[in-house]
Amino acid sequence: MAETPTTKISLGFNAPDFLLPDPISGKQLNYSQIKGKNGTVVMFICNHCPYVIHVIEELVKLANDYIPKGIGFVAISSNDIVNYPQDSPEKMKIHAAKWSLPFPYLYDESQEVAKAYQAACTPDYNIFNEEDKAVYRGQLDDSRPRNNAPVNGKDLREALDNILAGQVISTNQKPSVGCGIKWKKDGGLKPIF
Repeated sequence: MAETPTTKISLGFNAPDFLLPDPISGKQLNYSQIKGKNGTVVMFICNHCPYVIHVIEELVKLANDYIPKGIGFVAISSNDIVNYPQDSPEKMKIHAAKWSLPFPYLYDESQEVAKAYQAACTPDYNIFNEEDKAVYRGQLDDSRPRNNAPVNGKDLREALDNILAGQVISTNQKPSVGCGIKWKKDGGLKPIF
């Protein structure tokens, strides 16, 4: 299980828009449909990653705690399903039902959305403020599979609490770590500029 960290890029960028299918509802959703009035969390996850499985219950708790406070949440799966069929849209539906995901779980077949967000791993987290500017690109908390640190969402919760209180979010952010996104053989992470 090779660890891949979140790509470090400057904060303040605008949330890239997208139009992606939601295998659960069968609808196509874009950024403006999932954004919250006070901020938005865009996560890149998948069904099979042990790092995601390790934190999925906390992600559900986190979303249930903050959606009523005007924070929007979305999860996106961008893995290559030819080589990783366990991440297929059909299995995404099963995964969403199993964990009672309270947020849309969208499928990025082209991987263009992952590239636009410069996502590198699962889980990979971005928080945008009410103006859709990136203010956080870091970890959920210090917990990892096999390290015995509590899964409590401390870092993400602190950033969201600061947004809601109108306080500045520290730019000293620890990157998330997880399995690398499973890029298609003909693609991969390419610069967006």
